[in-house]
Amino acid sequence: MKLPRDLSGVELAAALRKFGYQVTRRTGSHMRLTCLVGDEHHITIPDHNPLKIGTLSSILRDVAEHVGLTRKELLNQLFS
Repeated sequence: MKLPRDLSGVELAAALRKFGYQVTRRTGSHMRLTCLVGDEHHITIPDHNPLKIGTLSSILRDVAEHVGLTRKELLNQLFS
């Protein structure tokens, strides 16, 4: 599955709720999400519309590693 090209930071944060991530802080144009499932994990997402492909790819790679899925499996669960 290809990465979505029109995904905003807010939409990504909403999609990541499925894996236990919640917005814990907003500073300027960035959101800090924390997942307390398993080990505590933090990610920072820019509140841009749309997210740059490299930024989105990096965030998804980090989340996939934390939840124990491949990036392809994560994409299918988030956007299918």
